[in-house]
Amino acid sequence: MKKFLVGGIMLLAVGMFNLCAYADDPVVGVGKKVTLDYTLTVDNKQVETSVGKTPLTYVVGNRNIIPGLESQLNGMHINEEKVVNVAAKDAYGDIDPKAFKEFPKTALPKGMDPKVGMVLQATAPDGSRFPAVISEIKDDKVVLNFNHPLAGKDLTFKVKILNIENAPAGAGMTVVPQTK
Repeated sequence: MKKFLVGGIMLLAVGMFNLCAYADDPVVGVGKKVTLDYTLTVDNKQVETSVGKTPLTYVVGNRNIIPGLESQLNGMHINEEKVVNVAAKDAYGDIDPKAFKEFPKTALPKGMDPKVGMVLQATAPDGSRFPAVISEIKDDKVVLNFNHPLAGKDLTFKVKILNIENAPAGAGMTVVPQTK
């Protein structure tokens, strides 16, 4: 009986140790503030990385990063690494043909020599700025593409979770990957 009791106490102690260890191993999930390093690759070319720079921090469930990436990070642990493939529709969407607009060349800054692929900074009526890419040049007009530069592209992220903590009430800070 004494051996049984000692053995039971040992099992209970080991079980408690494992329970405590598990409690200290947070998991990416809704309401967690997650910090990670990432490298974004598109068409087998590195587009952006946080490695050696400021890591990305976001709060799960606040819709601060693309949905296809966020959903595939759920369940990860600190120091876990993973390659995440995100289809265009779950990233920046498919290319919208309505986002191509024609403008007279005179609307461009004076002295500019427009080239297909050139990225311009457009300004909305509210003052916000966003990129527009010259997609076509006609005689006296240019066609600007207002789709996100990564629209229509499948994305590959190599990620490493650096930290997971409970998000403060009302938190929603994030850095969203952008192209150069």
